[in-house]
Amino acid sequence: MAGDQFLSGTRRLVLQPVSAASFAPYGDLVTSAGRDGHSINAGTSVRVEMPEPDVLGDAGRPSLSVFRARAAHLPLEVRELERHRLGSQTFLPLGDTPFVVVAALGESGPDVETIAAFRVSGDCGVTLRRGVWHHPLLALADGDFAVIERRGADVDCEVIGVPGGAWTVEV
Repeated sequence: MAGDQFLSGTRRLVLQPVSAASFAPYGDLVTSAGRDGHSINAGTSVRVEMPEPDVLGDAGRPSLSVFRARAAHLPLEVRELERHRLGSQTFLPLGDTPFVVVAALGESGPDVETIAAFRVSGDCGVTLRRGVWHHPLLALADGDFAVIERRGADVDCEVIGVPGGAWTVEV
Protein backbone atom coordinates (compact mmCIF):
# COMPACT_ATOMS: atom_id res chain seq x y z
CA MET A 1 0.00 0.00 0.00
CA ALA A 2 1.32 3.33 -1.03
CA GLY A 3 0.52 5.88 1.66
CA ASP A 4 1.64 9.48 1.19
CA GLN A 5 4.57 9.98 -1.17
CA PHE A 6 5.48 13.62 -1.60
CA LEU A 7 7.30 14.94 -4.66
CA SER A 8 7.42 18.71 -5.06
CA GLY A 9 4.33 19.01 -2.84
CA THR A 10 2.29 16.59 -4.97
CA ARG A 11 0.70 13.47 -3.56
CA ARG A 12 1.53 10.75 -6.04
CA LEU A 13 0.80 7.10 -6.58
CA VAL A 14 3.27 5.05 -8.57
CA LEU A 15 1.64 2.22 -10.47
CA GLN A 16 2.61 -1.22 -9.24
CA PRO A 17 2.00 -4.42 -11.16
CA VAL A 18 -0.98 -6.27 -9.76
CA SER A 19 -0.52 -9.62 -8.05
CA ALA A 20 -2.88 -11.75 -6.00
CA ALA A 21 -0.94 -10.89 -2.84
CA SER A 22 -0.69 -7.12 -3.41
CA PHE A 23 -4.37 -6.85 -4.39
CA ALA A 24 -5.71 -9.12 -1.61
CA PRO A 25 -6.73 -6.32 0.81
CA TYR A 26 -9.02 -4.87 -1.91
CA GLY A 27 -10.35 -7.99 -3.65
CA ASP A 28 -9.45 -10.89 -5.90
CA LEU A 29 -7.81 -11.34 -9.27
CA VAL A 30 -9.95 -13.10 -11.86
CA THR A 31 -7.46 -15.32 -13.68
CA SER A 32 -6.75 -19.00 -14.13
CA ALA A 33 -3.00 -18.40 -13.78
CA GLY A 34 -1.61 -20.30 -10.80
CA ARG A 35 -4.93 -22.03 -10.04
CA ASP A 36 -5.76 -25.69 -10.42
CA GLY A 37 -8.95 -26.88 -12.03
CA HIS A 38 -10.71 -30.04 -13.08
CA SER A 39 -11.38 -31.56 -16.46
CA ILE A 40 -14.86 -31.07 -17.95
CA ASN A 41 -16.65 -31.49 -21.28
CA ALA A 42 -15.09 -34.85 -22.10
CA GLY A 43 -11.61 -33.45 -21.51
CA THR A 44 -11.90 -30.49 -23.90
CA SER A 45 -11.75 -27.91 -21.09
CA VAL A 46 -10.48 -27.37 -17.57
CA ARG A 47 -12.85 -25.61 -15.18
CA VAL A 48 -11.02 -23.26 -12.82
CA GLU A 49 -13.20 -21.90 -10.02
CA MET A 50 -13.00 -18.22 -9.05
CA PRO A 51 -14.17 -16.58 -5.84
CA GLU A 52 -17.87 -15.84 -6.31
CA PRO A 53 -18.95 -12.21 -6.72
CA ASP A 54 -20.85 -10.87 -3.70
CA VAL A 55 -24.03 -9.64 -5.42
CA LEU A 56 -26.98 -11.42 -3.77
CA GLY A 57 -27.15 -9.68 -0.37
CA ASP A 58 -29.73 -7.04 0.53
CA ALA A 59 -32.23 -8.33 -2.07
CA GLY A 60 -29.71 -7.87 -4.88
CA ARG A 61 -29.43 -9.80 -8.10
CA PRO A 62 -26.57 -10.21 -10.56
CA SER A 63 -26.15 -7.61 -13.27
CA LEU A 64 -23.92 -8.25 -16.29
CA SER A 65 -23.11 -5.34 -18.55
CA VAL A 66 -20.38 -4.13 -20.88
CA PHE A 67 -18.61 -0.84 -20.18
CA ARG A 68 -17.13 0.68 -23.33
CA ALA A 69 -14.09 2.49 -21.93
CA ARG A 70 -12.08 5.29 -23.47
CA ALA A 71 -8.35 5.37 -22.82
CA ALA A 72 -7.11 7.32 -19.82
CA HIS A 73 -3.69 8.87 -20.16
CA LEU A 74 -1.03 8.94 -17.45
CA PRO A 75 -0.28 10.86 -15.40
CA LEU A 76 -3.87 11.42 -14.22
CA GLU A 77 -5.42 13.01 -11.18
CA VAL A 78 -7.62 11.09 -8.75
CA ARG A 79 -10.01 13.52 -7.08
CA GLU A 80 -12.81 11.22 -5.97
CA LEU A 81 -13.44 7.57 -5.20
CA GLU A 82 -16.58 5.47 -5.06
CA ARG A 83 -17.65 2.35 -3.21
CA HIS A 84 -20.43 -0.19 -3.40
CA ARG A 85 -21.57 -1.05 0.14
CA LEU A 86 -24.07 -3.74 -0.86
CA GLY A 87 -22.04 -5.86 -3.26
CA SER A 88 -18.79 -6.48 -5.08
CA GLN A 89 -17.89 -5.19 -8.55
CA THR A 90 -15.98 -7.26 -11.13
CA PHE A 91 -14.16 -5.88 -14.19
CA LEU A 92 -13.18 -8.34 -16.95
CA PRO A 93 -11.32 -6.84 -19.92
CA LEU A 94 -12.51 -8.08 -23.30
CA GLY A 95 -9.76 -8.09 -25.90
CA ASP A 96 -6.67 -7.72 -23.69
CA THR A 97 -7.30 -4.10 -22.64
CA PRO A 98 -4.91 -3.09 -19.82
CA PHE A 99 -6.31 -0.94 -17.02
CA VAL A 100 -5.52 0.80 -13.74
CA VAL A 101 -7.21 0.14 -10.40
CA VAL A 102 -6.91 2.81 -7.71
CA ALA A 103 -8.28 1.44 -4.44
CA ALA A 104 -8.40 2.29 -0.75
CA LEU A 105 -9.86 0.83 2.42
CA GLY A 106 -11.87 2.73 5.02
CA GLU A 107 -15.19 2.63 6.81
CA SER A 108 -16.58 6.17 6.65
CA GLY A 109 -14.30 7.35 3.84
CA PRO A 110 -11.10 6.42 2.01
CA ASP A 111 -8.13 5.91 4.35
CA VAL A 112 -5.26 7.59 2.44
CA GLU A 113 -2.76 5.35 4.25
CA THR A 114 -4.21 2.40 2.28
CA ILE A 115 -4.54 3.98 -1.16
CA ALA A 116 -2.73 2.11 -3.92
CA ALA A 117 -2.64 2.06 -7.72
CA PHE A 118 -2.29 -1.18 -9.69
CA ARG A 119 -1.57 -1.78 -13.36
CA VAL A 120 -3.61 -4.75 -14.54
CA SER A 121 -2.66 -6.36 -17.84
CA GLY A 122 -5.52 -7.27 -20.13
CA ASP A 123 -5.11 -10.98 -19.43
CA CYS A 124 -6.97 -10.93 -16.09
CA GLY A 125 -9.76 -9.10 -14.33
CA VAL A 126 -10.43 -7.97 -10.76
CA THR A 127 -13.24 -8.24 -8.25
CA LEU A 128 -13.38 -5.34 -5.81
CA ARG A 129 -14.84 -6.41 -2.48
CA ARG A 130 -17.97 -4.87 -1.05
CA GLY A 131 -17.10 -1.55 0.63
CA VAL A 132 -13.69 -1.01 -1.05
CA TRP A 133 -13.19 2.55 -2.26
CA HIS A 134 -12.04 2.75 -5.87
CA HIS A 135 -11.78 5.04 -8.84
CA PRO A 136 -14.18 4.38 -11.71
CA LEU A 137 -12.79 2.29 -14.57
CA LEU A 138 -9.46 3.59 -15.93
CA ALA A 139 -8.63 1.74 -19.16
CA LEU A 140 -5.18 2.38 -20.65
CA ALA A 141 -6.54 1.79 -24.17
CA ASP A 142 -10.00 2.00 -25.69
CA GLY A 143 -11.80 -1.26 -25.01
CA ASP A 144 -14.77 -3.12 -23.63
CA PHE A 145 -15.08 -4.62 -20.15
CA ALA A 146 -17.64 -7.12 -18.91
CA VAL A 147 -18.84 -5.90 -15.52
CA ILE A 148 -20.61 -8.03 -12.92
CA GLU A 149 -22.20 -6.12 -10.08
CA ARG A 150 -25.23 -6.05 -7.82
CA ARG A 151 -28.50 -4.61 -9.03
CA GLY A 152 -31.39 -3.96 -6.66
CA ALA A 153 -33.97 -1.47 -5.42
CA ASP A 154 -31.36 0.33 -3.31
CA VAL A 155 -28.80 2.31 -5.33
CA ASP A 156 -25.35 1.06 -4.39
CA CYS A 157 -22.79 3.67 -5.36
CA GLU A 158 -21.40 6.19 -2.89
CA VAL A 159 -18.99 8.84 -4.26
CA ILE A 160 -16.69 10.97 -2.08
CA GLY A 161 -13.81 13.40 -2.62
CA VAL A 162 -10.36 12.09 -1.75
CA PRO A 163 -9.47 13.34 1.74
CA GLY A 164 -6.71 15.95 1.61
CA GLY A 165 -7.06 16.58 -2.13
CA ALA A 166 -6.07 14.93 -5.39
CA TRP A 167 -3.45 12.26 -6.00
CA THR A 168 -1.50 11.95 -9.22
CA VAL A 169 -1.14 8.45 -10.70
CA GLU A 170 2.03 7.99 -12.73
CA VAL A 171 4.14 5.24 -14.20
